[in-house]
Amino acid sequence: MRASPPRSRPVVQRTLPELPPAQRSFLRRPWRDYALFLVLVGPNLVLLGVFTYRPLLDNIRLSFFDWNISSPTSTFIGLANYREWWGRSDTWQIVSNTVIFTIAAVAGSMLLGLVLAMLLDRKLRGRNIVRSAVFAPFVISGAAIGVAFQFVFDPNFGLIQDVMRRFGFEGVPDFYQSPGWALFMITVTYLWKNLGYAFVIYLAALQGLRQDLTEAAQIDGASRWTTFRKVTLPQLRPTTFFLSITVMLNSLQVFDIINVMTRGGPLGTGTTTMVYQVYEESFRNFRAGYGATVATIMFLVLLIITVLQVRVMDRGDAR
Repeated sequence: MRASPPRSRPVVQRTLPELPPAQRSFLRRPWRDYALFLVLVGPNLVLLGVFTYRPLLDNIRLSFFDWNISSPTSTFIGLANYREWWGRSDTWQIVSNTVIFTIAAVAGSMLLGLVLAMLLDRKLRGRNIVRSAVFAPFVISGAAIGVAFQFVFDPNFGLIQDVMRRFGFEGVPDFYQSPGWALFMITVTYLWKNLGYAFVIYLAALQGLRQDLTEAAQIDGASRWTTFRKVTLPQLRPTTFFLSITVMLNSLQVFDIINVMTRGGPLGTGTTTMVYQVYEESFRNFRAGYGATVATIMFLVLLIITVLQVRVMDRGDAR
């Protein structure tokens, strides 16, 4: 009997998953498009690498060293700077000042900016002059505004002292001797200077809203508060998200107002924030390594907060 030939196994053809249309079109582009992309984007990437990411990485490296800024040499000490920051008695006072100031600055700027934007978005006589007046402090130097507001809050001959005396009030708080009132003074000064930024962004967003949705809500008999809450605010959500990040970053970098008005005092660290501590440790105490440690901690905290904000925004958009 003849042996039957072995049966051949069926050949299974494996198909690779198809790429998305956008990715296929990107891979099929001619080399000239890639060259143009590198020409346009390349200089920006180089500038970011040289002036942003390289200093960031160098700052993180420096936080593991003990370095007197006037010395050409530094000593590697590992995590000693971080342990010192965690155990210092003034650390949590400075962190508390930073958190209180940032929350008040972000919430105050966005809330007042939105209110002013909604008021000045209407057809009012002289509204362009008022808009310019609201935005003008934002372009003025923070040091100049700090000097001006020193006279406003001066306990002896300041504007607030004079107004309260005229109305018969006595016992005006000394803004330069009490840490709580000093932080309040710094916060008010910052809000007055930077309110115009949130105001302009919100004003531009209000002018780009869909009027048909507002008109539909009015036809349905919705009140002004309901229209604002159900129609206006959802459309302002991307703008609010953008402002929450940018205003937070700006408030955490405030240095000029604090340096001019209080120099971090009173009572040592009454108005000292983390960014001001970086300056004091690096350029007054000549401890650049410890200053880099505080800056690195600020960067990590901001990175975590920003990632959480982006995730919350993405989940809201997915809904």
